[in-house]
Amino acid sequence: MAMENRAVLVTGAAGGIGRAAVEALVARGYTVYAAVRGEDASLGRTAGVRVVTMDVTDPGSVASAAERVHDEVRGHGLHAVVNNAGIIVQGPLELVPPDDLRRQFAVNTLGPAFVTQAFLPLLRAGRGRVVNVSAPTAHVALPFMAPISASKAALRALSDALRVELAAWRIPVIAVEPGATATAIFDKADAAARKALAAADPHRVALYDDHLERFGKAIANQKTGPVEAVAATIVTAVEARDPKRRYPVSADVRVYGMLAHAPAGLREQLVTRAFGLRGVRAGGGAP
Repeated sequence: MAMENRAVLVTGAAGGIGRAAVEALVARGYTVYAAVRGEDASLGRTAGVRVVTMDVTDPGSVASAAERVHDEVRGHGLHAVVNNAGIIVQGPLELVPPDDLRRQFAVNTLGPAFVTQAFLPLLRAGRGRVVNVSAPTAHVALPFMAPISASKAALRALSDALRVELAAWRIPVIAVEPGATATAIFDKADAAARKALAAADPHRVALYDDHLERFGKAIANQKTGPVEAVAATIVTAVEARDPKRRYPVSADVRVYGMLAHAPAGLREQLVTRAFGLRGVRAGGGAP
């Protein structure tokens, strides 16, 4: 059943999962506030979409966006806030630039916190819900993906705590967990990692030559799922009368969930093997 006159906020709406979610929700009859960092004329031309400029890392920007949405929805509130905005920072943690590491947590962890804080009054008014787009790395940290793994693990902890805090208002807090998805985010992450390595001390980079070659091959062989599957799962999370706490999008995400409960030693062995790191050699360069 379509939900006419019900409003949903989606962050990171300019492309990838966010844009697909906006389109899927509009098709279901929702009015969607599509939050983007800059202007997006193409989104604004879609019926049912209202573009909102918002930098999720800036509490002032988020507060201004919340005021605008409040003025437009008036007493109806919001049916859902979908915290989708995210980035991936990858590479050996030793070589990740501090600014990149800060940006990882600013977007993926603090962003959803700032947005939820600002829009909770509208969710109470609309008897709405929070939908956080997470990742399987929230459950199993991966080598050379420490920043994204840690940011999503932190988001998971925030979600779990918030779920209990908001139970008195019957505001569900839901995690949607996509696996590898066919979007530009992975190409952007790879380009950023290569740029960081190019700027790092070459002797320290050389320490990881064998590691990174094997990691690159493993990533290149991973299968990516369609963005539409993630969007459909977000719609399910938005519409479910009695929503689940977690919605894994694909079978590989469910495997991560099971792996999280394995003994630590076994889990590390399986991850090491999956990324081709078994028997990896220490590279040359400075100690």
